[in-house]
Amino acid sequence: MTMSEPTSVPASPDALVQRLFDATLGAMDLFAVYLGDRLGYYRALADGGPASSAELSHRTGTAERYTREWLEQQAVTGILTVDDAGAATGERRFSIPAGYEAVLVDPESPSAMAPSALLMAGCVKPLAQLVDAFRSGAGVPYEDYGVDLLDGQAGFTRPQFVHQLAQEWIPAMPDVHARLMSGPPARVADVGMGLGWSSIAIAKGYPNVVVDGFDLDAASVDAARANAEAAGVADRVAFHHRDAGDPELAGRYDLALAVECIHDMSDPVAVLGAMRRLVGDAGAVMVVDEKVADEFTAPGDDVERFMYGFSILHCLPVGLAEQPSVGTGTVMRQSTMRGYADAAGFGDTEVLPVAHDTFRFYRLTA
Repeated sequence: MTMSEPTSVPASPDALVQRLFDATLGAMDLFAVYLGDRLGYYRALADGGPASSAELSHRTGTAERYTREWLEQQAVTGILTVDDAGAATGERRFSIPAGYEAVLVDPESPSAMAPSALLMAGCVKPLAQLVDAFRSGAGVPYEDYGVDLLDGQAGFTRPQFVHQLAQEWIPAMPDVHARLMSGPPARVADVGMGLGWSSIAIAKGYPNVVVDGFDLDAASVDAARANAEAAGVADRVAFHHRDAGDPELAGRYDLALAVECIHDMSDPVAVLGAMRRLVGDAGAVMVVDEKVADEFTAPGDDVERFMYGFSILHCLPVGLAEQPSVGTGTVMRQSTMRGYADAAGFGDTEVLPVAHDTFRFYRLTA
């Protein structure tokens, strides 16, 4: 994913018209990708090879007329190829170009982008509620964003967990990495674990570790349990529909981890305080959250645009759903995070030396 730098010169009205038209085309492409993912079109083409509209509709149990229109749209927009555009309608055969499977089909590929379509579909699902929230100041509950948001968010970060969490992120804390590699088995608390891919990645990267994932969204917990079973780590990974601040959990863990969720919390200080208690005096706390600029700058680069877009559509409304709320939003700058950590009783907040386009890595020390 290539990020562009901002320009300080306002675009002409004509350039703005072109930008918004291009965005409209991009939105159409994104939601067409959504259909291709949800209906299994890409998977069927990847597994079964090139297909006509009748063949693909048969493989996927979908209506031929809709399938035909989708295939033609995908070819017109340049995502799929067609062997002979001049052939009769029912004889045209469509295929995924070489290398595109990594982008459209493989859920663990670093290039996977189909989850972004699910994510954006989820972000706009409660759009009418969002308009009302902007007027009233109320929030929009997480569950109102539906399964697309849940699956999209999990799918968006899953490849990073698979390829980087145990390989780069945790090893940036050498003492913690050594503890997780040694015996007796270390215990990890994964706070706000979503569909559980972070917990699963830790268990696979550290074969002796026992992981407890905590989330207050019941649907996420159920799905995470199924994912752990399928991944073969359910003997060492458990997911709980439970508040990680439960006093009974205090001091049980060697590492408490929170990935991309602190900025969504109505009371992040309380959550960080709970994490501090989970590990006691001897354990470590790691927070992975958004890598935004330290100062507001306008216009901003692609990362800032990306973060502010998610903030107005999802993270801020979710954070305001439970009151009282600090209303952090996606754009949680270093100074904000350090202030929350200080208020939670941590003595030091260290930014770990991990290179990443969109995440910043904090180690909090009591």
